[in-house]
Amino acid sequence: MNALILKLLGQRIAIGMLSLLAVSALVFAITTVLPGDAAQEQLGQEATPEALAALRAQMGLDVAAPLRYLYWLGGAVKGNFGNSATASMPVSELVASRLPNSLLLAAVTALFSVPIALALGISSAVWRGSWFDRIASTTAVGVVSVPEFLVATLAVLVFAVKLRWLPALSYASDIESIGQMLRAFAMPVLSLCCVIIAQMMRMTRAAVIDQLEAPYIEMVRLKGASPLRMVVAHALPNAIGPIANAVAFSLSYLLGGVIIIETIFNYPGIAKLMVDAVSQRDMPLVQACAMIFCAGYLILVTLADLSGIVANPRLRHR
Repeated sequence: MNALILKLLGQRIAIGMLSLLAVSALVFAITTVLPGDAAQEQLGQEATPEALAALRAQMGLDVAAPLRYLYWLGGAVKGNFGNSATASMPVSELVASRLPNSLLLAAVTALFSVPIALALGISSAVWRGSWFDRIASTTAVGVVSVPEFLVATLAVLVFAVKLRWLPALSYASDIESIGQMLRAFAMPVLSLCCVIIAQMMRMTRAAVIDQLEAPYIEMVRLKGASPLRMVVAHALPNAIGPIANAVAFSLSYLLGGVIIIETIFNYPGIAKLMVDAVSQRDMPLVQACAMIFCAGYLILVTLADLSGIVANPRLRHR
């Protein structure tokens, strides 16, 4: 890698770090202005002002918001997100108990969605204008228009209530066989894969078509290269950057969809933990979960930018 690529990589990483810092301040500000707090949630509406003041002082809620943010940021840099206001235990322990479940769900979803979406997108680009391309593109547009909660609700009604093939709730624990794993993850993964595959397939198709219509592909075609060689050896290597962006942006959409899916299927992941924390006004836990989702999104977007930079031949040979 030359100096220009290293400079661009450093700039992207620095921008990602600054974006994460800005997001942390924004998340803290939003959670601060929300009505109510953990003390009010624990003591109820009939609590006396003296009891509320004492509990708020015990939780550290009587400190000014800017100081609380600085204390929280200093601890977050060290990996200490504070203590949960409702569970009376470190936030890091609560997150550590749920994060593997969410990562497992995301990994299984990506394992199925990425190969299928890339295969459909590349095939539609190579055979653009054919009946296969028209059917795949029309289906993708229709699936993208359907939100995850509707797909998940229909899956529950059909496969759990009507057919009784799969359980309505999904648990990541007590899985002792492949069959139990398939039953536990079938409907959440299906609900997430529908939209992700459609989005990734459309962006991959557009990226490959853009390369197939480039002038150098016309030269390759005039030299007598076979269609397979033209796509595999010439078009795809130059489409790695756009395809990496398509994969990263589609998987970043997974971070938002998993909140809905974990709530509907009562999946014990970090998204369900954040939803419960919001209902209980457990702001330290909300902040930690939100920062994890934001960090995951920024990491995926930054990796997409880095892949595009490294895969760009004009930058490699400059």
